[in-house]
Amino acid sequence: MQIERPALVRLMPMHLWISHAGLIESAGGTLCKAFAGQKIEGSAFFDLFEVRSPGGVFSVEDMCRHDGARLQVVPKEPGAVQGLRGIAVCLPEGAGVLVNLSFGIGVIEAVAAHQLTDADFAATDLAMELLYLVEAKTAVTEELRQLNLRLQGARDAAQEQALTDMLTGLRNRRALDVTMSLWIDRKVPFGLMHIDLDFFKAVNDTLGHAAGDHVLREVAGMLLALTRAGDTVARVGGDEFVIVFRDLVDADKLQGIAERVVERLSVPTVFEGQPCRISASIGITISTDYSQPNADRMLSDADEALYASKNAGRGQAKLHRSEAVLAAEKRALSLGVQVRGR
Repeated sequence: MQIERPALVRLMPMHLWISHAGLIESAGGTLCKAFAGQKIEGSAFFDLFEVRSPGGVFSVEDMCRHDGARLQVVPKEPGAVQGLRGIAVCLPEGAGVLVNLSFGIGVIEAVAAHQLTDADFAATDLAMELLYLVEAKTAVTEELRQLNLRLQGARDAAQEQALTDMLTGLRNRRALDVTMSLWIDRKVPFGLMHIDLDFFKAVNDTLGHAAGDHVLREVAGMLLALTRAGDTVARVGGDEFVIVFRDLVDADKLQGIAERVVERLSVPTVFEGQPCRISASIGITISTDYSQPNADRMLSDADEALYASKNAGRGQAKLHRSEAVLAAEKRALSLGVQVRGR
């Protein structure tokens, strides 16, 4: 029985029919496509390919001695298809050898590299089914990845919302607590400023809560403008704000910032044509004034200093000094030394 070449191409799109002289008489269309630009038919098989397994195959006679054995065939041309797998069958009456090849586990890369479709494979070849499974798995994996990204985004958004004051966009009390605990644990020095708005209740009472909300948002913008990216500005109550200045423990510098805050907030903001007049009373504490900083203690001391500002006439800032710091300053002064930066 003799098979015509067109039928052979349809049945075995990756075949090589090698004559007894070692010339390629016929090559499957898929194999030719993978070797685009390179002449296969009419070329000597062993000029184009190397048989890696089984060893010792250098001629058609050698291939016939391994009739029915599995072959590992490697193209000699750099950049050609990767290693191929196949089987060789000797043809009767010295007609040569018929080799049927496949891409093996490299089929996925081959399909992508040579733009192959299901028409390039035999109907009985399971390669396309394998590709469909791989594509389905890839699609499912990508969908899961996108779902995880969406879930992570939702978690991040929820966490951000949980740490944000919704009216002003500043950090809230929870975020402040997290920040202070983190910096205390990591022994990062910082200055703390507690700000309370003077006369804010009068704005609410005379102009309404919408005006009060407008003032709070304006105050938030002013505080952000007066602080650095690494500082934390939080709204911790109705008209109360706390600023934590990372790595800033110079008392004079903190006092200067507080005075600028007081000055900026003393300028009336306008809501629907009406001036909203407020001022600010501020209390300041510094983490390095404490042998072991404690968030609650520092906030309490800053609050105490804030009320000292209010009692002194409002619209000003006062620095809380611990007894230990005051005693050290007194000793330094008695020795004629001026203490700066505390």
